[in-house]
Amino acid sequence: MRTFVAIDLPAEIRRNIARVMNLLRRAETQVRWARPESLHVTLKFIGELPADALPEATNRLASIRGPGPFSLQVRGAGCFPNERAPRVIWLGLESGPELSALASQVEEALLPLGIPKEKRPFAPHLTVGRLKVPARIPAVQEILRRQEPLDCGSFVAKEFCLYESQLASGGSVYRKIARFAFVANSAE
Repeated sequence: MRTFVAIDLPAEIRRNIARVMNLLRRAETQVRWARPESLHVTLKFIGELPADALPEATNRLASIRGPGPFSLQVRGAGCFPNERAPRVIWLGLESGPELSALASQVEEALLPLGIPKEKRPFAPHLTVGRLKVPARIPAVQEILRRQEPLDCGSFVAKEFCLYESQLASGGSVYRKIARFAFVANSAE
């Protein structure tokens, strides 16, 4: 099964992002837009995980301690890999060191299962669209510039989840397999 680890977004943040995406849809460009209800903060894309490895992966993720609940701000936008050769339109995520620390803990927890660490540095973001015709990005960029400073709100992350991703004709469908509440490190 295809799996990943992520933080969910609250409904209010999803509504704010949906408003921005509706503005971006006005651009005359070919973009495959994400469904706001499926947006999440990816901590680790695992990929194929054999069903018999699921219990151990779940136990390893459940053993993560720290950072405790922390604040995330959805602010800013851009393109991957860059604005000259865009493929992905993203919204930015701002946080203290807790988000990167959590992503690192997830990587370490899954490493003994043979799940390799990500080669690229962790870049927190929300993918809102994938360009079918990258040369047509100027219209999207202009709409984003008119929204500056782009701010979709903040929230406190209190848990992360393990998901299964099922490919479907209308886009991926996500099924929550397990939830993991943030448990702060105890003083030793």
